[in-house]
Amino acid sequence: MKKSWIIFAAKVAVSGGLLWFIAANFDIGASAARLRQLDMGYLLTALGVFILLLANNTLRWRTVMRAIDAVLPLWQSFQILYVGVFFNQTLPSSVGGDAVRMILARKHGLSLQGAVNGVMLERVVNVFGLIVLVVATQPFLLARIGDNPAKFVFPALAAVAVAGIVFLMLLDRIPERYRRWSLVRGAANLAGDTKRLFLAPARAMAAVGFGILGMVLLSLMVYFIALSLGIAVSPIDCLVLVPPVMLIASVPISIAGWGLRETAMVAAFGFVGVAEGDAFVLSLLFGLAGIVAALPGGLIWLLGGYRQEAADED
Repeated sequence: MKKSWIIFAAKVAVSGGLLWFIAANFDIGASAARLRQLDMGYLLTALGVFILLLANNTLRWRTVMRAIDAVLPLWQSFQILYVGVFFNQTLPSSVGGDAVRMILARKHGLSLQGAVNGVMLERVVNVFGLIVLVVATQPFLLARIGDNPAKFVFPALAAVAVAGIVFLMLLDRIPERYRRWSLVRGAANLAGDTKRLFLAPARAMAAVGFGILGMVLLSLMVYFIALSLGIAVSPIDCLVLVPPVMLIASVPISIAGWGLRETAMVAAFGFVGVAEGDAFVLSLLFGLAGIVAALPGGLIWLLGGYRQEAADED
């Protein structure tokens, strides 16, 4: 317990420190005034894109679950995923939302292996799709940032991601004498499910395709939020710049990416002429819009009986 509080405090320090650094070193006063002149039409459009994102992510999760023979009804999958998104947005770590998804999937009839591996592999697919999109758009990125040493980072990450998937597939090679430990048996089961997903080309391509489409929708959401603030960026700018920002923000050293995302957004959008303060406000509004859009997931949790089910699991 003490260790978890130390980690939490460290993440709070990182998020708070980065936000303070940006606020103290860049002129955000004029940019903050944009919040008083919001175009609500564009902002509501961004929230509509978020709903499409949820539908896409539900299909991605179901594609993974079908590959490992662990399937829930479509509407039920959507509800459970939405509850998970709510916890991802409101808890200090996205692990909380994933754990809730596992518990609720288990409650609705999936085996423990199916519930856990389905969520874990959906996470793997999501990150892999993000990296694929970043690598695919790298020529456009380099056109904006110039011949930068960073051009080697994302192909290297893609290689690491492929190596990581191969590593997961090899976990069942652990000697039989260690199988008496539940953790080792779980690793072997994960290896089998990873093979079922990634060694079936049609399923793997569909799952990764939904992962890529999810990041395209997220970029589109940022684009409409930028329009709501009157910030001049193009859809291509957002498609090229948002995936690297989200990849950086996914590093688990801050509270739900806060601070880390803003720092990356300021740096990335500076390459297309967006003022530091404008990029900072854009990132803040994006984060707040995500929290607001996630609130119905909390209502599903409270009104759909999920709260009691999770309590019973405890």
